[in-house]
Formats: sequence, structure tokens, C-alpha cells
Amino acid sequence: METAARTAPAAVIVAIDGPAGTGKSSTSKSVAAKLGLGYLDTGAQYRAITWWMVANGIDVEDAVAVADAAGKPAIVSGTDPANPTITVDGTDVSGPIRTQEVTSRVSAVSAVPEVRAVITELQRTIAAEAPRGIVVEGRDIGTTVLPDADLKIFLTASPEVRAARRSGELKGKDAADLVSTQAALARRDALDSGRKASPLAKADDAVEVDTSELTLDQVIECVVTLVEEKRTAA
Repeated sequence: METAARTAPAAVIVAIDGPAGTGKSSTSKSVAAKLGLGYLDTGAQYRAITWWMVANGIDVEDAVAVADAAGKPAIVSGTDPANPTITVDGTDVSGPIRTQEVTSRVSAVSAVPEVRAVITELQRTIAAEAPRGIVVEGRDIGTTVLPDADLKIFLTASPEVRAARRSGELKGKDAADLVSTQAALARRDALDSGRKASPLAKADDAVEVDTSELTLDQVIECVVTLVEEKRTAA
């Protein structure tokens, strides 16, 4: 008796957007790992180009200087969710891009249209070349980078929850730190949502998931279910 041949799951491109503190990175990596998909942290790419600008003495407040240098660094992103690497000109920058020096400057650099054009093209190439599909997380993936993504998800959470999560990443935080963190997140939201080039926004056809009252595992399961439904439909 012959058995029907098993077919591989359809490749699927998943765009996950949302502001900081909503669980994008943890959710995206876990979903990709569970479903055998690639994973791309687009925010790391903007951090990487910001790190390069700082390391090379570019005044990040000078939009013209940033634009002129935008195409110079060679950024390579690994898409293994278990080990998402990133290099600039062959140098591993996974640690340096997470410093406060970079964090405080990334919004200014990422607001420059020429920077976004370079990084967006890189992101599109990576997504197109992912053999089994990919989960791409960021702030403008469903609206600008991959408007034809198979599934778009927009993660949200209350400002208080987002600040508590971000503060919780470091031990010993007190109430003053929590207030400071919430204010910093609000400033970042305003910059990202208000910039002219590809602002942070929910795509019209995105599924919104409020993570305020959900555990990380619950958010992951929700997104996995949405992806599996999309694969089945395909």
C-alpha cells in the first residue's frame, strides 16, 4: 500500500512590527525556531550602521554626512534564530551595537532616508533568499520593507508594561528608573512614529496582538498559531 508523500510546509514570510518593550525579539526568535524559519532583527542592522558611523567619526546629527556614508559599511546578518549574528566589514558587532552610545544615536541615524534605503534593500534581499521562509522583526516591515509579507503582526503593550519589561532587563531598578525608562521609550516612540522616512506604524492588514496581559509563552503560541493557519491556507 502506497502512502502519500509528505510535502514540506509552505515557505512563509512573517513581518512582526511594534515599539520597544512589546516582546518583538523574544517572540520572533522563538517563533522562527519552532517553525524552522529564518530570523532577522532589522533593528540590529540600524544599530550596526550607527555603530559604524560613530566608530568612523561621522557626526550622526549631520544628516548630509550620514547620507553620504550610508553605503560604505558592509553589513552581514546571520538568520539562524538560535545564533543571529551580525558583522560590519567582517567584524562581529553583536556586543558593541547594544551599548548606550549606540542606543542614544540610532534614532537619528535611522531617520536619514538614504540609510533606510540601503538597509531596506538589504532586508528585502535577505527575506527573498530565505529558503524556508523567515520572520522579520522591526518597526516598518509590514508597511514599507515587506508590504507583501504573507502574514503581518503588530505587537503592542501599555506604556507601563513596556517600561517595566525594559527596566526588568537590569537588576536593581527602582521606581525612578522605571519612570525614566518610560520617558525614554516615549521619546523613542515619538521619534520613530514621527519621522518622515518609513515611520513606525501598523499596516492596515496586520493582526494586532496586545501583549500587556500575556506571558511570553502565550504570545509565542498565538503567533505560531497565526503562522500555521497562514501556511495551511497557502
